[in-house]
Amino acid sequence: MISVQEALSLVVSHKKDLSIETVDLLQSYKRILAQPVKADRDFPPFHRVTMDGIAINSTAFEQGQRSFTIEAIQPAGSPQIQLQSAQNCIEVMTGAMLPVNTNAVIRYEDLTIENQVATINLDTVTTYQNVHLQGTDEKAGNVLVQAGEQITPAIIAIMASVGLAEVQVYRLPKVAVCSTGDELVTVTEQPQAHQIRQSNSYMLLAALKQEGILANSYYLPDEPNAMIAQLLSMLQQYDVLLFSGAVSKGKFDFLPQVLQQLGMQTIFHSIAQKPGKPLLFGKFNTGAVVFGCPGNPVSTWVCYQLYFRTWLYVSLQQKPKPVIATLTKDIVFKPALTQHVLVKLKQVDEKLMAEPVDTSTSGDMVNLMQAEGFISLPAEQTHFSAGSLFPVLLFDN
Repeated sequence: MISVQEALSLVVSHKKDLSIETVDLLQSYKRILAQPVKADRDFPPFHRVTMDGIAINSTAFEQGQRSFTIEAIQPAGSPQIQLQSAQNCIEVMTGAMLPVNTNAVIRYEDLTIENQVATINLDTVTTYQNVHLQGTDEKAGNVLVQAGEQITPAIIAIMASVGLAEVQVYRLPKVAVCSTGDELVTVTEQPQAHQIRQSNSYMLLAALKQEGILANSYYLPDEPNAMIAQLLSMLQQYDVLLFSGAVSKGKFDFLPQVLQQLGMQTIFHSIAQKPGKPLLFGKFNTGAVVFGCPGNPVSTWVCYQLYFRTWLYVSLQQKPKPVIATLTKDIVFKPALTQHVLVKLKQVDEKLMAEPVDTSTSGDMVNLMQAEGFISLPAEQTHFSAGSLFPVLLFDN
């Protein structure tokens, strides 16, 4: 039995070098960027008018002139025009190019306009007021978004603005989610007294979809030959085999020996933690990795969140930002194990508070709904005081 930190180190050491693929801009949402995004021109690309009004040469205002004849109009989206006389002005719209020979914009709200003459009702006008100057946000060639960022709607807007119709992203791993156990029936079936409907697989499929991974689902009965028949084809198709159930010490938990018979190298199969002690992690010569989660829902969920997502993020060269929260009540836990405590979060006086969720067993699916993440209490302590700070692994980044 190894520690949580040893297990995480082993998982990280077996990351997969995922290749880079090119996808359409809109298909890149929530993917991990594999290229830096650079400004193809200055941001903004011209002196941009920020208010509807008139553009003037401020020298005339400084010399005492307050009324200006309107020469022309400069709409947004039109080529730049030029002020012909410093005693005149040009009407300008928000987003337009600032006309040549002008250097200040006065809002309509600060004007009186009669008979094509605009009178300024201000005591002072400053150079380049109400103008967003060219290149003040970014210069051409600057990196706007670093590789390794998860692509958000805002990043999609930036990429569109620099002309990226196609984007390089890291390929997502191909994942098979496998439920095991003769006690399982499909969602549409009416279970008998000794049966339950499949649920862990749906939980994992939904979690993977949250990461942008459209996984495939399989069911393996508690029969070694039937397991082998399905697993042989899976090994040729997937980067990850993600199991729920059949990895403990029960007489019908055949999965570990079947996987070893097929050539899996067992990297670890027991962690000093609760829940999720019998987590199985292994690797095939094909490059496929195996995460064999215990079948209880909380165990499956915690192992997926802590171990699979760590493997996924390091493979995608992604670094989630840590979140720190304050424990709201004392916890006493005496076994020499790392205890993963489900928590719900709330903000109190600018502090993020972690309130433990009462889960009676690792099969407590109903209370799992309340949890937003979990904290890991180290094995070398038994008493954990309210007010202590702990990193929180969030279920939804």
